[in-house]
Amino acid sequence: MAKNLIKKMFGLRKDMSLNFYWSHFFHRHILRQNRKVKWAIHHTSTVLNPEKIIRGKNVYPGDSPGNYIQAFNGIVIGDHTNLGPNVGLISANHDPVDNTQHIKTEPIRIGSFCWIGMNAVILPAVNLGDFTIVGA
Repeated sequence: MAKNLIKKMFGLRKDMSLNFYWSHFFHRHILRQNRKVKWAIHHTSTVLNPEKIIRGKNVYPGDSPGNYIQAFNGIVIGDHTNLGPNVGLISANHDPVDNTQHIKTEPIRIGSFCWIGMNAVILPAVNLGDFTIVGA
C-alpha cells in the first residue's frame, strides 16, 4: 500500500519496483551514468543522444537490461512499444575512414504497439510499421 502511494506521489510506473528507481537515481545522479536521459532506465543500458529520441505514450527505451540506444540521426518510437533485453537501436554508422564521424541518414522509425525481442538490432534508416514484432 505504501509503495503504491509513493509511486503515485512521484509519478513512477506501477510495473517497476522501487529498487529500479533507487538504482536509477544512484547511477544517474551519483555516478553520472546516462545523466542526460529524462526517463528512468536500467543501469546496464546505454542511451546516447537522448534528446534526439521522440517517444510515444508508455515508451521507455532502455528500461530493459543491456539496451544500447544510439540516436545520432534520431529515433522515433510510437505509443506502447516495448524493447526486450539487449536490444540495439543504432541510428548512425561511423564513417569508414574516420571513426569519430557519423554518416547522416534518416532516423529510425518504429511504429506503435511494436515489440522488439531480445538481442534484436535495428540499424540506421529502418522503418517499422505499427504492430510489428522483431525477434532474434
